Amino acid sequence: MVAITLPDGSQRQFDGPVSGLDIARDIGPGLAKAALACTVDGEMWDLTRPIERDASVSLVTAKDEAGLELIRHDAAHVMAEAVQELYPGTQVTIGPAIETGFYYDFARNEPFTPDDLGKIEARMRDIVARDEAIVREVWDRDEAIAHFQEIGEQYKAEIIADLPAGEPITVYRQGAWKDLCRGPHLPSTGRLGTAFKLTKLAGAYWRGDARNAQLQRIYGTAWATDKQLKEYLHMLEEAEKRDHRRLGREMGLFHLQEEAQGAVFWHPKGWTLYRTVQTYMRRRLEDAGYVEVNTPSVVDRALWERSGHWAKFRENMFTTQTDDERVMALKPMNCPGHVQIFRQGIKSYRDLPLRMAEFGSCHRNEASGALHGLMRVRAFVQDDAHIFCTEDQIVSETKLFCDLLKSVYRDLGFESVTVKFSDRPEVRAGADETWDKAEEALKAATNAAGLDWTLNPGEGAFYGPKLEFVLRDAIGRDWQCGTLQVDFVLPDRLDAEYVGEDGAKHRPVMLHRAILGTFERFLGILIENTAGRFPLWLAPVQAVVATITGEADDYVREVAAALGRAGLKVETDLRNEKINYKVREHSHAKIPVIVVVGKREAEERTVALRRLGGSSQEVLALDDALNTLRMQALAPDLARLASESEGADQRDQVA
Repeated sequence: MVAITLPDGSQRQFDGPVSGLDIARDIGPGLAKAALACTVDGEMWDLTRPIERDASVSLVTAKDEAGLELIRHDAAHVMAEAVQELYPGTQVTIGPAIETGFYYDFARNEPFTPDDLGKIEARMRDIVARDEAIVREVWDRDEAIAHFQEIGEQYKAEIIADLPAGEPITVYRQGAWKDLCRGPHLPSTGRLGTAFKLTKLAGAYWRGDARNAQLQRIYGTAWATDKQLKEYLHMLEEAEKRDHRRLGREMGLFHLQEEAQGAVFWHPKGWTLYRTVQTYMRRRLEDAGYVEVNTPSVVDRALWERSGHWAKFRENMFTTQTDDERVMALKPMNCPGHVQIFRQGIKSYRDLPLRMAEFGSCHRNEASGALHGLMRVRAFVQDDAHIFCTEDQIVSETKLFCDLLKSVYRDLGFESVTVKFSDRPEVRAGADETWDKAEEALKAATNAAGLDWTLNPGEGAFYGPKLEFVLRDAIGRDWQCGTLQVDFVLPDRLDAEYVGEDGAKHRPVMLHRAILGTFERFLGILIENTAGRFPLWLAPVQAVVATITGEADDYVREVAAALGRAGLKVETDLRNEKINYKVREHSHAKIPVIVVVGKREAEERTVALRRLGGSSQEVLALDDALNTLRMQALAPDLARLASESEGADQRDQVA
């Protein structure tokens, strides 16, 4: 007898070995039709694989995250079968599921073309229509190596040879085609459905090493339903329209070039945007009780060795050597420098918490293939801060930080924020007892802050657990930006201490925290979230005063000067062009407000306001327009202050 325990705690008895499909059929025909795989004591299994012992079993459907990952993995295998049918002699290497789809790397002498994607996709649909059974087989290691070498699959043979001794060698057949894979897989190719699409070609190196052979990578996406696929493809179209690299070029914000890979050339308008966000962040930090510091960009390797960063991040650090042979490194992060400031002079428990912020210029030697516009760079500035506090202050400081973070995100247009709790990684500094204490403290603080969170196992920093704050943008994409990390390790490594109320010396707790993450990446996200249509307070050019006729040129200059004095960033357009042409051009440039004036407006001292995206205009007296735009151009925190001040004035008048 085999006893199967289901997720609801109920048990079903079977006379002998039973498959996940048998269990699904025993529960009901609907589940049998929907089931794609099963988990056996927490491990994913093929639906047809026999279960020969008592076990806890749950069935996986396309509605489950694991089911969707399975669909994508199988889509990669179906794509590989299609490629080898269409292009004999092509070798398959590695083809995993990824966050929104799948890819497979191929070794082929001739390059694939975009036209090939349509042919491959059509053949994939043929394979799905064949409904080929997918069968798991366990092979002898030596026989598997010999077989794949014999059929010209050298990469597969190498993978098998590198597997740990004793690990089962599993091969999956679908029809006449087979592939080395751990699995699990769908019962047949027909269960994949047709909600897939091949999306792009790219280059890749075997095992990600530039010293190895170059391969060709085909990317695709796969979903449980055609509706989900359609929604995703629409999102991709929107993402293409919002691509910050294209918008940055069109709007004259920034550019990147080969001579400075991974570093940004900010143009006047882009730097205005950058400084606007930085000035806003500086105000918010000052209001929250942070002190701003600045630390050296180049530091002797000895400090990085003491902090532990040299062992962990050496390959990502830019280094140089002085005449006296001292090895120096460009800082990849700010935290060791902040500890050095904390260590100057004697600190008392009365000085804590000490919230130390820096807009620190950092450098990391990211792989050139990983660089991507503003999203992945080598030179960047972090909105970094470290809170030195006592253990008793972890909860209160976490709550204060989370409240500040959520307020900043709302001001910048992000309402949806989720939280991930990342616990100890496999490679880490500090004893397990220290990690136990840090994880318990951060969990207590997170719960006290009223945050819902999901576990992100093994993804903590090497010196402490962390919270990751994930934003959802206007088209449904998630971006991890903010972070809060509890660190008992670095203060100990770098000998930071304070004098406690008992007169003895104690180690402070160090809370590493960021809200935006890096300015460069966050501005890329912000550009894409708004599609370049920034709210008035963020726009690099907030208004253009455009003339209808040359007779109003002097009035245009007067209006522009008045708007400038009111604090707006303004330009003029005195060209001898029709006003409709000017409006179209400035709308394409995503200018929030076009102030139109002609002879009549000059005589009446009025202006006509046209808002970006609007089809009508609003005619106001100049003074009214100035007051309106001045208030609307205030950053959200300043607008709140102005509103509070106005409310106080009104209360005083009533009193």
